[in-house]
Amino acid sequence: MKKNIILSIISGLLLWIAWPPSNYTTFLLFFGMVPLLIAFENVIQSDVQKKGRKIFWTAFLGFFIWNTLSVYWVYNSLKADGELVAIPITLIPYSLGPILMALVCWLYYRARLITNRGLGLFTFACIWIAYEYLNQCWDLKFPWMTLGNGFAMTQSWIQWYEFTGIYGGSVWILALNILLFLTYLSIKEKQQKATKAKLAIASILVLVLPMALSIYQYASYKEFVNPTNVVIAQPNIDPYAKVTSIPVAKQIEILTKLSDSLGQHNTEFFIWPESAMPNFISEETIRTDLSFLQAQRFLRKYKNGNIVTGVSTYKLYNTRATETANKYNPEGTIFYDSFNSAMNIENSAQVQFYHKSKLVPGAEALPFGSTLSFLKPAFEHLGGATGAYGIQDSPGVFYSQNGIGVVPVICYETVYGDWIAEGVHKGAQFIAIITNDGWWENTSGKDQHLDYAKLRAIETRRWVCQSANTGISAFINQRGDVVKKTNWWVKTAIKQDINLNSDLTFYTLHGDYIAKAGSLISVLLIGTIITLNIRNRKIVI
Repeated sequence: MKKNIILSIISGLLLWIAWPPSNYTTFLLFFGMVPLLIAFENVIQSDVQKKGRKIFWTAFLGFFIWNTLSVYWVYNSLKADGELVAIPITLIPYSLGPILMALVCWLYYRARLITNRGLGLFTFACIWIAYEYLNQCWDLKFPWMTLGNGFAMTQSWIQWYEFTGIYGGSVWILALNILLFLTYLSIKEKQQKATKAKLAIASILVLVLPMALSIYQYASYKEFVNPTNVVIAQPNIDPYAKVTSIPVAKQIEILTKLSDSLGQHNTEFFIWPESAMPNFISEETIRTDLSFLQAQRFLRKYKNGNIVTGVSTYKLYNTRATETANKYNPEGTIFYDSFNSAMNIENSAQVQFYHKSKLVPGAEALPFGSTLSFLKPAFEHLGGATGAYGIQDSPGVFYSQNGIGVVPVICYETVYGDWIAEGVHKGAQFIAIITNDGWWENTSGKDQHLDYAKLRAIETRRWVCQSANTGISAFINQRGDVVKKTNWWVKTAIKQDINLNSDLTFYTLHGDYIAKAGSLISVLLIGTIITLNIRNRKIVI
């Protein structure tokens, strides 16, 4: 038992050491789960009781170590609301993720009761992919720890993400871990030399062929020259002071001066960070708002200029028009939705909005809001909202007067490759990420956030322009290379001629087809496991 605990701890530490922003240790992902698989095999082959429970808790320990050490910074982003809020919400990445991962391992054990080792491991891989997809789609979603994200620091290895997305990376990691585990067992069990050789050769080919293909793609990829000039502003305003002590007009002044310091006559886009305009503004009366007019005055000297900026907005309704709407007055005759929005401002009366739609569970959205909608009156009676922003059903695309399309991405949405790909499919020629990473303080959270943006560039073959309030702001090219970036906690601006692209990658056209296929297979496999285990009366967990 102690040996299996040690193996679990080793796996957790290997996966953590390999995780971004670690740069030279990514290769550990290829065998980081092997110690856990060995521990599972030890339990399965032993004569102990309640093997399923032992496998579950052994897995939970390793995955808890990996998740907690990798995203420890989540607590920092929530502690401003008090420990009563921060602690339960941080349980989502710290504990819920590892619980789901451990459940996958328990299902692997149940599969082993009715099939052989090889089919059991195939079942494990499929159900793992299904778990990752579930963790991207349901109300407690937190896809930050999807295995395929682990290659964010080694973009030259995964240029084929333009075909597979991050789930291709997850399959690659799972396949190599399983092959190396089987190779270990072939040596331990003194299997035939031919079996050992086949497993060794398969492991080498699965490692080398995808990497060689990617390195070739990386070296040979050429961008079509179609430039537009973009300026990114990083105002470096303390996120707590933004909403308390610094006047909005002063914040806009900082942004316009930074932008003007690098603006050229042909600059077409100025990218400002999330909540650059922190005062809640009615979308109906935006054109008369002083902060909006202040920003638009700045654009007068840039004929074709656009500002893509974060803004806090709201809409009023005469009825509860959406599930997220709250009472605006005690009588309940007016309701409102508040939004974490992106806005495109130009030299005309045209204003475009996008509402952040991939919300942080607990902090920005009430999980299972439809099911728990009966609690709304209780929240309102206590004088509070339900903790949910309004959203929109599909990604938005902002179009400039010259017809250039940009998909706006707000903070946490960076990790949703299929969502961004859908926006690109609608006509976006580059990606603008606006964020306020200052909540995470000077931790690896801000670095991981930027690293994951590289994956979106590769998947869609679009430049990424990221504006972060306190850093890190950056330009990322179509190969996923960071071409230019800022330092953390400095007031600055950067500019770059980026190449627009209108071609659509296979991933942009087909999205997360690997995850959907894995999920479908998993449903069939889980149904088979349950049926055969009940039929064989093997129901002890």
